[in-house]
Amino acid sequence: MTYRGHVKHGVVVLDEPMALPEGAEVRVEVAKQPAQQLDREGRTLGQKLLRYAGKAHGLPHDAALNHDHYLYGTAKR
Repeated sequence: MTYRGHVKHGVVVLDEPMALPEGAEVRVEVAKQPAQQLDREGRTLGQKLLRYAGKAHGLPHDAALNHDHYLYGTAKR
């Protein structure tokens, strides 16, 4: 018999409820993951987003510490 399911919080959960006897031996086979989708230039989404990775320029020296101040106007720390 084959049952389908998914992993939720690290536990295999069957899509349809099935009462299996306690201690029943089971075999779990991971289904093939879909291939990454490529754009016209043959790049994945991750490859396209890499152009935005790196250090941001022009930020105040205390931006990490006081990000709420700069985003929402709260008092500085």
